[in-house]
Amino acid sequence: MSTVPTPSRPNSVDTPTSSPTPQGRRPGWIELGVGFAVFVALTLGLTFLLKPAISPEAFSIVLMGLSFIAGTGGFAAAVAVRLRSASAFGLRPTAGRWLLLGVLGGLIAFALKFPATWVYVAVTGDSGNAQSDWSQTAATGLVPLLLGLVLLGVLTPIGEELFFRGVVTTVLLRYGAIVGVVGSALLFTILHGVPQTMLSAFIVGLITGELRRRSGSVWPGIIAHIIFNLFSTGLAFLVAPALGG
Repeated sequence: MSTVPTPSRPNSVDTPTSSPTPQGRRPGWIELGVGFAVFVALTLGLTFLLKPAISPEAFSIVLMGLSFIAGTGGFAAAVAVRLRSASAFGLRPTAGRWLLLGVLGGLIAFALKFPATWVYVAVTGDSGNAQSDWSQTAATGLVPLLLGLVLLGVLTPIGEELFFRGVVTTVLLRYGAIVGVVGSALLFTILHGVPQTMLSAFIVGLITGELRRRSGSVWPGIIAHIIFNLFSTGLAFLVAPALGG
């Protein structure tokens, strides 16, 4: 992990607030504003442009990859606007133990998904499947199935973590751990926009945000998010249909 030497605190946690850029500047509201604007523009722009132009099946596949496109676009814009240092946003190597903790975090998030879903159904009475459209598309053939697993299980976590933890968490950590971790998790939850998945999204946001804060890197959160999404997508695409759900 690349850190700024701090002789008086050799074992301090590498966080965005302790590792400014070589110019002494840290990501701030300019980066967050530009990144968020690009994230929203890509999400809405591609949706409105492509939905009437392609088949429903093709558009469903586009939606599977939309978070990757919007997330990486928002991250790239935030990096480019002023600092031009991806490491300032947590895109840096980290120790192997943090990657293992990322695996553990993903498994914990997946395990907590079930009680979270139960609570949601108990409170709202809504037992609908939030991924039913994607599951139907994946069921049309091997290629859509594999595309769905790659797009939702691997690429979506990368894009979302780069933007929400790389940009949003990094900027909000200027105001402390609670604002940084909880605030970015709340924004992540709200922008998911699907009530059935909001509790699970909040859990994932808390775990990956805390991994970002403690490790100083987005990679543990990316690993955790990939584990969560791969298990969730596999459950929705493979297990549930096999059980007739």
